[in-house]
Amino acid sequence: MTPARPALAPKTVAPAGPRGVGLTAPGPHTMDTTARPEGSPGRDPAATYRDRAATFGARREEQERRHRVLAYLRVIVFLASASLVVVPTWRGLPIANPLFLLGAAGFLFFGVLVRRHGRVEDRMRWFGALVSVNEEAERRVGREWAALEVPRVPEPDRDHPYARDLDLFGRASLMQLLGATGTVVGRRTMAAWLVSAVPAPQAVERQAGVAELAPLIDFRQDVTALGRLADSGKHDLDALVEWGEARPWLSERPLLLWLVRGLALSTLGLIALQWSGVAGQAWWLAPIPVGLWLSYRHREQLVRTLDRVFWRERILCHYETLFRRLAELAAEAPVLKRLQAELRATGDSAHRELVRLRRIVELADLRHVPLFHFPIHALTLWDFHVLWLLERWQIRSGRRMREWFDALGEMEALGALAELRHDNPGWAFPAFAPGARILEARGLGHPLLKDGVRVVNDVEVGPPGTCLLVTGSNMSGKSTLLKAIGVNVVLAQAGGPVCATALRMPPLALHTCIHVQDSLEEGISYFMAGLKRLRLVVEAARTADAATTGMLYLLDEVLQGTNTAERQVAVRVILRHLLALPAIGVVTTHDLTLADEEALARACKPVHFTEGVDGRAGDLTLSFDYKLRPGLATSRNALKLLRMMGLGD
Repeated sequence: MTPARPALAPKTVAPAGPRGVGLTAPGPHTMDTTARPEGSPGRDPAATYRDRAATFGARREEQERRHRVLAYLRVIVFLASASLVVVPTWRGLPIANPLFLLGAAGFLFFGVLVRRHGRVEDRMRWFGALVSVNEEAERRVGREWAALEVPRVPEPDRDHPYARDLDLFGRASLMQLLGATGTVVGRRTMAAWLVSAVPAPQAVERQAGVAELAPLIDFRQDVTALGRLADSGKHDLDALVEWGEARPWLSERPLLLWLVRGLALSTLGLIALQWSGVAGQAWWLAPIPVGLWLSYRHREQLVRTLDRVFWRERILCHYETLFRRLAELAAEAPVLKRLQAELRATGDSAHRELVRLRRIVELADLRHVPLFHFPIHALTLWDFHVLWLLERWQIRSGRRMREWFDALGEMEALGALAELRHDNPGWAFPAFAPGARILEARGLGHPLLKDGVRVVNDVEVGPPGTCLLVTGSNMSGKSTLLKAIGVNVVLAQAGGPVCATALRMPPLALHTCIHVQDSLEEGISYFMAGLKRLRLVVEAARTADAATTGMLYLLDEVLQGTNTAERQVAVRVILRHLLALPAIGVVTTHDLTLADEEALARACKPVHFTEGVDGRAGDLTLSFDYKLRPGLATSRNALKLLRMMGLGD
């Protein structure tokens, strides 16, 4: 199976880049990163994140105080400098008066304060981003889903083999647990990894990168914080990359380009001749109408291209710093070295190329100051020259932008998995065993349940021709076990750690039938929806290649939308189909007679959950330990739950 790399939408991207707040980009190379509260082996990750949030919060407050002082000082200096200029002018004093000179010096000092103020604002936002990153990390450790933002990513369609059944997206989802990504490309990459398994060697390669990044909390959080700053606001990153891959417009029209250059040189040359006294009349006015006509004639192409790039200038500076941070990592894992190499694919590093692009884009800023733009463009045809510079950059480096941002997305996704590893040091990396016929897990639990709530079990699924038959009463943990197996397989095949002390598995194509939904729009009943889902599972099992990639099915209480007698027959038919195919699976059921048939009894490995009942003082209570036991369930609790809900004996 070939892994998808949809960090960017097909043929599309665009950062609208801030440089901090119009000055230097906030980032680790300009920020004080000393005395950071590091994590240590055995220390509670939540406490680490709390300490870091408090440290960065104190630094942010310090910058906020400086920000307020500088704001007041700017006003005072500006008013004082203006007074020193206005009062002598009103009194008719000569320009050489010391008050004029003092006022001019005051305005220069005001410019210094403006620059300083911007840098303080940069640091204020930087530390604020780090506070946010650590607060969110602490909430993920505690599984505080309501306090965490739901990542916005394209979700797969309803026919995806397992995404909806395993709660991969939305609130209280695996994607929300892996939310340590800063940019849209990071979120897209992480989402793509969850819905498309990669070959085992590639997953193992990712494991090495995740293991190397796990202890590098400063690096990971710097990348995430810079990504948040770069991704703030409404930015169409896809459009920028699409421009980079498009054919240049002006460079392919050399006649127009040389005409523009000739008109600009003629205008400026004639101005110089008149200024020097050689030309007695304003002949330089003659080329201007031709230039303005060309600007009007080609305004659509000029505006479309310049607008696609210009409003992203503020964000480019953050991406420069972000790519520089990635390049500075002393990586050892092959996957990390490969990603760093992709950032140098043009012969120069991605961050240096973005510096060049930003400097060109800064020239386009003039368009947004009409008082200056119109006369300068009329004399020089400024926008044409800026467009030509952009297209030179586009020809040299534009087609590499997709690789740069794809590499960034992969690095962020590895960082998100690394945070999961850091926060759960007891979790294991899975061992892939191509050709193996059994999935074996020790201490397997559901990753979305927090420590102290999660109950773990040993699980063995397979070989083909058998299935794990899970029985038990309502609320005992059957569906949670199915999802725990499925979500851990997803994590394993994405290259991350799994919620288990050990997991050994073959490469698997995963298919589930857990949450079945009817459709009023499509006229599909609950029973028919279940049948359609089961047909997809059976067809996938038929096409599975046991020699390369096996198939794992997870079925939860299938075909509940029909009468009991027919459902029992139908479920047996489906199980016989699956048991005859090269697939392994887990099936949950309330039907304790399912294994009565001799052929199914030989193939099914029965395990069950149970509950405790306390009826003292006339109050009926149930308790569950969620521990898996061998054999079929021996208890039921539907009528007990009826009594507990006050609906009668």
